Amino acid sequence: MANSSIKTVSIIKNRLLLALSILLIIAGIAGFYLLEMHNWYVRSLVLVIGIATGIAVELSSTLGKSFIAFSKDSYREINKVVWPSRKEAVQTTMVVFGFVLLMAIYLWISDKTIEWVIFSLILGWK
Repeated sequence: MANSSIKTVSIIKNRLLLALSILLIIAGIAGFYLLEMHNWYVRSLVLVIGIATGIAVELSSTLGKSFIAFSKDSYREINKVVWPSRKEAVQTTMVVFGFVLLMAIYLWISDKTIEWVIFSLILGWK
């Protein structure tokens, strides 16, 4: 039972943080439009502060922390990728282009053969 109440409090806390972050972002956007009598840089500053604080609040939640951990893990995985050399990339590209050319020729011949069979042999059109 004790774990259930902890999970409930944690879920409620996360939902409140999400709602607060959404409200901060909306407040920043609303402030941008409601302060139209001020200079653009004041309005832009209000917008940036609203969005930045909303994002900061959301990143402090459990979901935000797991997103940060996921992003770090993804970045580490990108560094493990073995990229092909220039020679390998060019060779692979040429194989793809050659295959596309062969398929284009095959499809063109098939199309013309079917066209000849239907229009010349079956329908008798010249």
